[in-house]
Amino acid sequence: MMGSAAAGAAFPLAAAIALVGSFLLVSRLERLAARWGLSEAMLGLLVALGADSPEITSAVTASAHGQDAIGAGVVLGSNVFNLAALLGLSALVASHIRLQRRGVLFEGTAGCWVAVVILVVMVARLTAGLGLALVAVVVGPYLLILALPAGALRKCGVPVRAAQWLGGAVAEEERELAGAIRPAPPGRLDGAVAAGSMAVVVGASIVMERAAEALGRHFGLSSLVIGGVVLAAVTSLPNAVGAVYLSSRGRGAAVLSEAMNSNMINTVVGLLLPGVFFGLGATGVDSWLVAGWYAALTVLSLALAFAGRGLSRPAGTVIVAGYATFVLVALTR
Repeated sequence: MMGSAAAGAAFPLAAAIALVGSFLLVSRLERLAARWGLSEAMLGLLVALGADSPEITSAVTASAHGQDAIGAGVVLGSNVFNLAALLGLSALVASHIRLQRRGVLFEGTAGCWVAVVILVVMVARLTAGLGLALVAVVVGPYLLILALPAGALRKCGVPVRAAQWLGGAVAEEERELAGAIRPAPPGRLDGAVAAGSMAVVVGASIVMERAAEALGRHFGLSSLVIGGVVLAAVTSLPNAVGAVYLSSRGRGAAVLSEAMNSNMINTVVGLLLPGVFFGLGATGVDSWLVAGWYAALTVLSLALAFAGRGLSRPAGTVIVAGYATFVLVALTR
């Protein structure tokens, strides 16, 4: 068991190492995806998976050690933080994030569905397997639409107008991602660097989770604060930095895609898949609180984006204030 002094030194060091490792991992994944000829949308998904590796590893580590509340808190708290940082903070920095309503509906449908499903899973105490099946109802077709060429949708039986609408939404996202993600030329060592970086991120995230748990015990912090606030925010910093950068370049669709896809990956890979093997544990009021805030802030953010054809500074302020209220509630429980 890690002592409080050792944990105090290990936590910031592990966090810094995880951030550096995440940057190397994402940059090499970009190069590999370019070499494999993946579409821009699929490249965005792959990059989001790499950027999500710290929170996913921390959540799985906590669940594997029987700390179900911390594991769920890391995933769901990261999702709440992502909405505040990737959408709210980005809107404040960029003054206005322009979005097409078609893109908001396309990305938002999958994002809202995942958020609502995980809330139902937590409150109704459904199994992780059933949660995965419910998520797949919408996320499966969403991924298929991203992967298929526009003309292939009609061959799959999709009505012409629907296929044109979906193809247009994906094309808009592709154009923005093409300008936002510009990987360097592939190198011979990209695969090795990516594998090494992944190992570093996993190791650092494990240390970070164990250190945070030790510090939480020392200072008497709740599992909600340790997982849902501290670990969630620290492990989500790579995504936040990327979103602010994209928003400053006017890449609204890329920012929205990163936010929704990151939260989807967190939920599926960081919570539901481990839950199939380790179980979701006993869900309680804290888990319901974080899941409810995640669902509510998702709906609010997307409603503001749809109504305003993007996110203005006032809208960003509302989203950030929603997260600040969540942190205040967590600290005072």
